[in-house]
Amino acid sequence: MSLFYAYRAATRLLGPALHLYLNRRKNNGKEDAGRIGERFGHPSSPRPKGKLVWIHGASVGESLSALPIIDEIRRRYSDVSILVTTGTVTSAALMHERLPQGVIHQFIPIDRQVCVARFLHHWKPDLALWLESDLWPNILTKAKKAGTRLVLVNGRISEKSFKGYSRFPSFIRPVIAAFDLILTQGEDETKRFAALGATNVSTAGNLKFAAPPLPADDEDLTKLRDQIGKRPVWLASSTFDGEERIAGQVHKNLVAQNPDLLTIIVPRHPVRADAIQAELTAQGLNVSRRSQGHAITGQTDVYLADTMGELGLFYRIAPVCFIGKSLCSGGGQNPLEPARLGCAILHGPDMSNFTVIVDEMQAAGACRTAHDVDDLTRQVGGFLHDATSAQKVAAAGLAYASSKAEVLDRTLDAIAPLVDSTSKIGAPHA
Repeated sequence: MSLFYAYRAATRLLGPALHLYLNRRKNNGKEDAGRIGERFGHPSSPRPKGKLVWIHGASVGESLSALPIIDEIRRRYSDVSILVTTGTVTSAALMHERLPQGVIHQFIPIDRQVCVARFLHHWKPDLALWLESDLWPNILTKAKKAGTRLVLVNGRISEKSFKGYSRFPSFIRPVIAAFDLILTQGEDETKRFAALGATNVSTAGNLKFAAPPLPADDEDLTKLRDQIGKRPVWLASSTFDGEERIAGQVHKNLVAQNPDLLTIIVPRHPVRADAIQAELTAQGLNVSRRSQGHAITGQTDVYLADTMGELGLFYRIAPVCFIGKSLCSGGGQNPLEPARLGCAILHGPDMSNFTVIVDEMQAAGACRTAHDVDDLTRQVGGFLHDATSAQKVAAAGLAYASSKAEVLDRTLDAIAPLVDSTSKIGAPHA
């Protein structure tokens, strides 16, 4: 038995365990209790009539990449309905805020054949656009068998994942073969997918370059700026466990030379806010929390922005930012988001989820690496004392983030023949 069919058998046999796992996640706040049925393939909305394009982005980053695609499909094809699926509570909350009216959101079903079949039987998607690298064997192969045309958009495969897949070709080849078209972020990804058996694969570029600036509420922006006044401020964004403590230490290291310093921390997972506050308080810092309605006062050392979907607000406020998940956890977060909003960007040594982008930004002088807490202290302090240097890095970042927006047109032009296949789209599936 090939590994692919062994996987199918395992997901069938482990059904009860998967149900228990999802229920445990629900109890821990990692699943939406009111929508848990969607994870088992039960729909919570009716299927619209006519053509349906299904767009899947696993989490927040992929979901944001989907937004310009959604807008462009709606502009080009007025008769197409759109279904968006994601896999996390945070991405669902983001989609609730950002999706245009009329676009349907559902949670992706778990990769059990019975759940997938239930999902496909109801939605009958005509075309599926799958973002980046969330490759679920049962969902993709059963959608293909049901008559859905599939495109991998913004395809990404790391060197580590490529080596792992290469060891088990019988597992990955049926998954790769499910796609009618694969559009990758770069030439390295194109070569890796081709080596794994992809035949219709080409480089379109990274859709993260097509994303609009993160939004911000004008009233909130004015209110926060009034509260901050002329205080020097820096931001630690999308932080993971351990990085909040480092940000607190940086604040303590700099406050002697910057007595009015304000540090803003936006944790990647706001559910950790109680623990973060306790850790910062133990460092002797005065913490104000956004989720609790606290104002920024003269006594506030750290403003803990423990809310969802407001990162655009804080990138607009802070001239200097550190990107999290790069010092204590690995991979980094999207550096184009702060670059679009005029931040001088610092990050840790592990930005492996954005290797090409960061390498190009480094070469353009658009970001800098901080290797530890002392290095981060030195560089944040340097930017705070030399506004011209910070503005130079920020300007280079903005120029770079604006340099490749044509990727959206290339992507839509590539998938247009599949969207235009009206002889099949909208027809009943077998």
